[in-house]
Amino acid sequence: MSMRSVLNLFFLVFIIFAQAQNIQGEFVTDVSTNTDTSLDSEFAENDKKEFQKAAESIAIPYRAFQNIESTENGYYVIAGTFSKSKNLKSQVKKLNKKGFDAGYFQNPQNELYYLYLNHYTSWKDALNDCSTKFDNRYEDEVWVLKMLNGESEIVEDIDSIVVESEPIENTNLTAIETESVDDTNAIPVEDVTYNMLSEAKDNSPEAKTKLIKRADEYFDKMWYAEAAKLYEQALSKGEKAYSYDVLKKAGDAHYFNTDMENAYKWYNTLYTKYESEMSSDYLFKYAHSLKGIGNYKRSKRLLKLYNKKLAGEEIEPVTKQNEIVLDGLLRMEEKFDIKNININSKYSEFSPMYYNGDQVVYASAKDSSIFTTRKYKWNNQPYLDLFVAKVNEESQDFKDAIKFSKKINTKYHEASVAFSPDNETMYFTRNNYGKKLKRDKNGINHLKIYRSKKINGEWLEAEEVSFNSDDYSTGHPALSKDGKQLYFVSDMPGSIGETDIFVVDVLEDGSFSSPRNLGPEINTEHKEMFPFINDKKLYFSSDGHVGLGGLDVFEVAFDDEDGFLEVRNVGKPVNSKKDDFSFIVNEETQKGYFASNRDGGKGDDDIYSFKTLHVEEIPTSINAISGIVTELITGDLMPNALVQLLDENNIKLKEMETDENGNFIFEDLDADTRYVLKTTKGSYFDDTREAATKENEIVNVDVSMRKLNDMIAVENGIKKLKTEMIHFNFDKSYIRTDAALELDKLVAVMNDSPNMVIKIESHTDSRGDAVYNKYLSDKRAKSTRDYIIAQGIDPSRIESAIGYGEEQLLNNCDGTVRCTEEQHYLNRRSEFIIVNM
Repeated sequence: MSMRSVLNLFFLVFIIFAQAQNIQGEFVTDVSTNTDTSLDSEFAENDKKEFQKAAESIAIPYRAFQNIESTENGYYVIAGTFSKSKNLKSQVKKLNKKGFDAGYFQNPQNELYYLYLNHYTSWKDALNDCSTKFDNRYEDEVWVLKMLNGESEIVEDIDSIVVESEPIENTNLTAIETESVDDTNAIPVEDVTYNMLSEAKDNSPEAKTKLIKRADEYFDKMWYAEAAKLYEQALSKGEKAYSYDVLKKAGDAHYFNTDMENAYKWYNTLYTKYESEMSSDYLFKYAHSLKGIGNYKRSKRLLKLYNKKLAGEEIEPVTKQNEIVLDGLLRMEEKFDIKNININSKYSEFSPMYYNGDQVVYASAKDSSIFTTRKYKWNNQPYLDLFVAKVNEESQDFKDAIKFSKKINTKYHEASVAFSPDNETMYFTRNNYGKKLKRDKNGINHLKIYRSKKINGEWLEAEEVSFNSDDYSTGHPALSKDGKQLYFVSDMPGSIGETDIFVVDVLEDGSFSSPRNLGPEINTEHKEMFPFINDKKLYFSSDGHVGLGGLDVFEVAFDDEDGFLEVRNVGKPVNSKKDDFSFIVNEETQKGYFASNRDGGKGDDDIYSFKTLHVEEIPTSINAISGIVTELITGDLMPNALVQLLDENNIKLKEMETDENGNFIFEDLDADTRYVLKTTKGSYFDDTREAATKENEIVNVDVSMRKLNDMIAVENGIKKLKTEMIHFNFDKSYIRTDAALELDKLVAVMNDSPNMVIKIESHTDSRGDAVYNKYLSDKRAKSTRDYIIAQGIDPSRIESAIGYGEEQLLNNCDGTVRCTEEQHYLNRRSEFIIVNM
């Protein structure tokens, strides 16, 4: 495994942990041998299909049993599965006190006990209660069991009835207090897998073997290197071991070790055998593993499926644009000369950082211990330490490398360092530990950022920074050139994706401002990490922006007025089909370093030096695009507006500021070519429009810009901030990328009006259960509030964030009259009411 991914993947532990425990829809139908297809009516078949479709639409897992004594026909909502019945009576009593008609029964086929909340004769009633969380009386995850006693309905096999739902979090029975979990031997519903059930009822070769059990134990502990070996052994015995659970874990064990060849092997088998059951998360991993082996064409197809599954057909234009960008990257000429430097070992070296003018500090898993080697079980490599080396300016090689300060290096991980301009203060990443590793409630050891100061030439004991937490990770610190802003990576609340880049101000007294998310222009739904910033550009690695495979290095220019501009891929050969990251550069010499786990290296992750090649100038032409920038309402000319010229891949070609009369012109362009003009200025909304050149002509494109304050409107005497519709995925409350773009406009207005205070209201239409609509809209309102706060808005400026469900409809569509989709659409809205200006 790449040791860099030790830090990388610590940020994903919540997701990894959930994947290791979640149901992932793996509920199998247990089959009695007493089935009779001759009596299976068309009505029963249709009803069964309607039930399955309804359950899948609200992501409720389901399965079926047949001929279980002491049970009734119908539908049981199951809260948990247990290997022993001890303490189940007391749990039933506690549930019944909450208004349930709970009980439990044993399935003699697998000898497991099933604790249920209620029994229903109608599946519609069962699913309705599940969707409303039983009127918010039961918060934990449940699933529905259909009971068929003495009936002849055909119970389909797993391939036809398996349910693929979104990953379910926090599915243990925390709502039920038990006297002793150990005594009860509770098996939470998320841990009941197809293999577990098969093993209990079937001693055939398909049953889970001791080898797979041991592999699962290693996997759940995140010892992926050892788990991968055992899964390989188990799967080498033939296709009888090719269950959904084993195949995806085998792929994951290699994926989390960045072994894309073997990850592809098992994801490809998983796709071949279980295509209809694969979640969007696994389609993304499969597509990335295809990039990792250089199969870009098939990767494009899989990313199309991923985008459709994730967000629906409206994502198609984005997918097409991404394909164009990828094609451009593959055709791009190489503009760097790179070299694997001399200090790389068979282990991992990465995260170089400039120090003291002629030195570099970097992270290495090279073990220099005389007595014992302490290995990290994730990848069977020694723990990371910081090293310091001198730089040969001519060759860019490192020399005289030694371990960094004993006050900084510990027996656990230290990596990813940043230094203040005077080299007297350092920030670095370390495991969260005291006398031993500290873990959160899920058993996860997070990363934290630490700060140390140098006194009389010696580094002091490091202290945590104030925005750390035991509940999430922070790491990969990077300081601005003046030392006044600290950029870092985290999965803290307010994150858009798996890991995001945040920034805090370093105040004069050494304290920090509240973290601010860099927003959806930088952060995606996936991973952004390893930031590096100088006085011209921010560099970072991402697997969410369009790249060549794994993590790619990206750059984004910025200025004081408009902030960050367009994100662009730095291209080959810095980027490859593997992971490329921890990029640093001296903008004056155009020399620098980065790390990669690409083929041909000396170890897992190697540090490479690079220097920028001088590309020959393209001959000029007389074709041009010109225009005037004006204010939309008044028509006033707008000097000093920044106009950027982008190509069809959204890669910036040129930029300029308008003159005193608002004029701009881009000359020497290709004839008959489409370009994109992006215009930005201070307190105005960005303007983006297409323009095409013509042979030997100057094409005029006039731009009108709208003020941010134009978003303020008055309705029925109430001031509001008007945005486009804030969309959410079905039955979800997280902020999508398109919603984040709209909310960023709102944030811009609030930043422009520092005294503005708002309240947030979220509404639904009248369709669906009223109680659940109110619950969901309230979650969406609070998710919206959290996102705005994460962008740097003071929480005191948001008076409230409340969901009203269907209580405040704008029309008569309350369910008693027939309404069009457009009329219902008017009621689904988020409103931002201005309380104070």
